[in-house]
Amino acid sequence: MPEQAEPLHDIAHLGAVELLTPKPAESLWFFRDVLGMELVHEDRGSVWLRGYGDYAAATLKLTEALAPGVGTIAWRATSPQALQRRAKALTEAGLGDGWTNGDYGRGPSFRCRDPEGHRIELYYEEQRYQPTPATQSKLKNQPSRYPARGVGVRRIDHVALLCKDVPANRAFAADLLGMSLREQVLYNDGKTEIGSWLSPSPVHHEVAYVLDVKRGNARLHHFSLWVDEREDVLRAADILSENGIFIEAGPAKHNNSQGFYLYSYEPGGNRVEIYAGSFLVFAPDFEVVRWNEAERGTGVYWGGALPASFLQYATPDLPNAEATPAPAFDPR
Repeated sequence: MPEQAEPLHDIAHLGAVELLTPKPAESLWFFRDVLGMELVHEDRGSVWLRGYGDYAAATLKLTEALAPGVGTIAWRATSPQALQRRAKALTEAGLGDGWTNGDYGRGPSFRCRDPEGHRIELYYEEQRYQPTPATQSKLKNQPSRYPARGVGVRRIDHVALLCKDVPANRAFAADLLGMSLREQVLYNDGKTEIGSWLSPSPVHHEVAYVLDVKRGNARLHHFSLWVDEREDVLRAADILSENGIFIEAGPAKHNNSQGFYLYSYEPGGNRVEIYAGSFLVFAPDFEVVRWNEAERGTGVYWGGALPASFLQYATPDLPNAEATPAPAFDPR
């Protein structure tokens, strides 16, 4: 039996996501008042927020821009030495963009990009959230008290990124960042990789790379926030509806990941998922789950099929681009 390569554990978890928005005031209202996140910092056209269960000072950055989309995706390294190792490997791979002093709440950071061109930042030093008297929880093991405002999302969970070449971006995440592949969707007798779901932690997936049928460039499919249970997702549907927020899909359950989902658009145009359920992976020899057309179906375990917009729409939007022929799939 051939000797296996030693697993790479230099990346700990998804640290923060930057969303670009042409409607900064309305996007802030959505994440703060409707979803219940806490505003922690403001500076030069950007605001920083966090969920009540996020230990970091900030996990979501909203930046004013001409069009919606994803800005920088930040991953925390497991140690200062791990950060240096990843910086060296990424530079040698020709994907490094150099060092910065770090964004709000983060120390020295190495900037790079995936093969598609999504901007990525790796860091280790992180400012922990310090609660105020108004946000202090009586639970010493909880960063802050439940906000009792809006949906009350607990933490950020994952991002789903579109790309023209899924295998190249999946290999980047696995080989250069050390993420573990959890599930894949393979069509045409396994010849076409439609999507791959990966994670550096026991969380089922913290990033998904999915085929961009409109052949755009470094686009965002969705940004996902975690709630504790299915009932919270159902309650979120009521809250979104009461606030005039269009619900694109759900509440329902996916087949791969087994996640319970609700999709909507924040006012700036980015798709946002409220997410619960799924399963954790602890086995070091977990076998990748692969789905073909017949097994995959519409990507929904129960509930109605996902709407056409779920395949066609991403940010920034390309309304005049014609989608390449492809079987229906779910970029969950």
